[in-house]
Amino acid sequence: MPDTAFRPKVLVTKIGLDGHDRGSRIVAAHLRDAGVEVVYTPPWQDIGTVVKLAIEEDVDLIGVSSLATDHLIVPKLMRALRDAGVADVAVIVGGIVPDADEKMLLDAGVARVFHPGIKLEEIAAYVHDASAKVRASRFPITAHA
Repeated sequence: MPDTAFRPKVLVTKIGLDGHDRGSRIVAAHLRDAGVEVVYTPPWQDIGTVVKLAIEEDVDLIGVSSLATDHLIVPKLMRALRDAGVADVAVIVGGIVPDADEKMLLDAGVARVFHPGIKLEEIAAYVHDASAKVRASRFPITAHA
């Protein structure tokens, strides 16, 4: 069971024209049940809106769902996050992602790609761990003399 003192905050979204949102809704509900604060967007979000929401909601992690090649625009999201000064937000992608595209996403800075069939508990555990690392990088504990 995750540490109840720490509650990750995650934005679950779909960028581009992919409207297949059943999987993202299932993952969002599971994350919520696993103690994650979830900000959920409907499909068809543009990159600027996702970056704005990530900043306004002060999320630790963005989860992008892709079932129709919209993962190919995730590198633009990564650049937009860096340009907005929030490159510390972890980004994960889930859905139908060919192996060659997975390497491209990881090279662009995506933290992890989840393929169909992954256990929801594994996603939740990863989200807790990655979010804790993001939060620790934002608010490092320093020793006092």
